[in-house]
Amino acid sequence: MKHLFVVLLVVPLMVIAQTDNPFKDEVKSIQKKNDSLWDPSKPTIVFTGSSSIRLWEDVQERFAEHQVLNTGFGGSQFSDLELYLDELILNYRPVKVFIYEGDNDIFAKKRPRKIIERAEQILADLQQRNPNMEIVLISAKPSISRWKYRGRYRRLNRKLDKLASENEKIDFVDVWYPMLDNRKVMQDIFIEDGLHMNDKGYDIWYDVIKDYMD
Repeated sequence: MKHLFVVLLVVPLMVIAQTDNPFKDEVKSIQKKNDSLWDPSKPTIVFTGSSSIRLWEDVQERFAEHQVLNTGFGGSQFSDLELYLDELILNYRPVKVFIYEGDNDIFAKKRPRKIIERAEQILADLQQRNPNMEIVLISAKPSISRWKYRGRYRRLNRKLDKLASENEKIDFVDVWYPMLDNRKVMQDIFIEDGLHMNDKGYDIWYDVIKDYMD
């Protein structure tokens, strides 16, 4: 009976742990891949965040003059990134990190103000632990499938821009407006789901982000 009680107690705790860390296995896989690619003797630039980063499969090739690591993990929010700052960013001692989060936060109906509060905590932690690292916040992107939330995304982007303007080590790069045509989101820059980008979409990102690489 005692053993049964222990089992009944442990199983729910294991379920809770898995729920609290849904990206644990994915992060381990990302670490394993990037550990095999990383040359500690070279300056490193990390791209991290949700699936728009994870699916940027040729980011290293596009910025071939730099050592770039892609540690994006799909479906993530700022709160998820906060759990893995070491594994996805700090362990690689980057000179610069590009962060794309907020897209899924808004879709999860989090308020922009609350999202910014979490972002501030993350940025403060990163800067305390690696003061020389430059941080670039990538704006939330527009998309066909989430266009009805455009007002919330624009509010979030304004707040991210303001947050970056208050710190000389943080930049904000706007990919929102370059992805619009006559104030409507472009239709030919996404794959079938209307959320994730095709090569045309990433061409836009490259054109905007390249000026922030050096």
